[in-house]
Amino acid sequence: MNEPSFILSIDQGTTNTKTLIINENGDIITLARYNIRRIHPQPSWVEQDPDDIWKSALVTIKEAIAKSRIHVKQIAGIGIADQGETIILWDKNTGRPVYNAIVWQCRRTEHMIEQLKREFPDLEKKIRRKTGLFLDPYFSATKIKWILENVNKARDKAKRGELIAGTTDTWLIWNLTRGKYHITDYVTASRTMLLNINTLKWDNDLLEIFNIPEDLLPELVPNIGTNAYADPEVVGEKIPITGVIVDQQAALFGHMCFERGSIKATYGTGAFILMNIGSEPVISEKGLLTTIAWVINNQVTYAFDGGVYYAGAVIDWLVENLKVAKSRDELDVLVQSIGDSGGVYFIPAFVGLAAPYWNTHIRAAIIGMNPQTDYRHIARAALEGVALQVYDILEAMRLSSNISPSELKADGGATASSFLMQFQADILGIPVVIPEIQEITGWGAGLLAGLGAGIWGSLQDLRKLYRVKKIYKPLMSEEQRRKLLKGWKEALKLLLCNVF
Repeated sequence: MNEPSFILSIDQGTTNTKTLIINENGDIITLARYNIRRIHPQPSWVEQDPDDIWKSALVTIKEAIAKSRIHVKQIAGIGIADQGETIILWDKNTGRPVYNAIVWQCRRTEHMIEQLKREFPDLEKKIRRKTGLFLDPYFSATKIKWILENVNKARDKAKRGELIAGTTDTWLIWNLTRGKYHITDYVTASRTMLLNINTLKWDNDLLEIFNIPEDLLPELVPNIGTNAYADPEVVGEKIPITGVIVDQQAALFGHMCFERGSIKATYGTGAFILMNIGSEPVISEKGLLTTIAWVINNQVTYAFDGGVYYAGAVIDWLVENLKVAKSRDELDVLVQSIGDSGGVYFIPAFVGLAAPYWNTHIRAAIIGMNPQTDYRHIARAALEGVALQVYDILEAMRLSSNISPSELKADGGATASSFLMQFQADILGIPVVIPEIQEITGWGAGLLAGLGAGIWGSLQDLRKLYRVKKIYKPLMSEEQRRKLLKGWKEALKLLLCNVF
């Protein structure tokens, strides 16, 4: 039998769970996928069945191993990329959840947030200073509070020490180890709104404000190293869990964004942009989150975080709702059939604007139409609007860090649009780099786990594994770029001021 030389990486996402087997050359040799149902008990409420989340992991683990034809003994470590803010509470004696997982997208605690603001007038500033986040239902703290206050006997169980909580990484590790480990990594913890990112500890002040007992929360561990062991009865062998991280930070790691100022964008349903800002937790004054990128060998790396609610979803909307094209490929040809958008600006704020504006009340708008405008101009302007929102986030990052990025690493389904990627490079004025690896999140978590398991010895070893598929270089003139940005800012000003 050969020495262990493979990593099993679990990418536990919102719509599906994927398990990858990665060899020592960084190649993904097998991939298994399992879709997860989302539950909507009320408008703006989003839940998932915790048993379905665990089943999705277990099924894909077994399928990936079987398809790879390797022996389970050859797996040196397990990596996990998790959803982040999605939270589960369960009975630590029985292992049974007391309620469904409340997903990061869920907005049920908006009224709770408003009540907390009235009760604690300085809470928003305190949250920013301690956690780097904004006081928002997106994060885990108010989700935990809601379950404790609304699920029958949950608060009583918590007081008796019978209840424990965790994000999806914690839930998977608990089940993989058959209840032996209740842990989470520092990065995932930094998305709860309960971790002080300066001290790397659960913050007692915030726990008191949210009325959450600390013994409910998992133990904090670094992102790499042997922090737990999967039980042989679950996966067939006692395999160390050597890498755990949030999905977007996994992508940042997978893109080799190890230097301060390096930056990535993931173009999925939305677009998520992270920038490595180094070893100091700078709090942005430009509408960005500050979060932990990773903790390796007791060294903390921080990142700026900015999101766009609608990115790839804009492409789907154009094809499925507006029906301007029959497919994504046809849409790409369509928007390139005209030279420009004819002065039209499309702000795809279908559910509001995220960073750096944080306005969830406004809605999408088309500005600048004239009698010559047709459906092609609107379609092109919609795609340009995605890239222009990403520009706004990168500009906020540049101003907050005093660093001008030299390139943007990009991944996600919408990177298949050559028009979008070329326009992104043009409007940013820097190259956009597309890697060969499409599963960058699961791959990044796998590389992290491989580092923890000793398959790779250093970050430099990992760099050799990154292969570039395509580079989009900026081609637009500076004059045209400035003109487009000026028009975009004017269109945003009209929308944000509600002047129509």
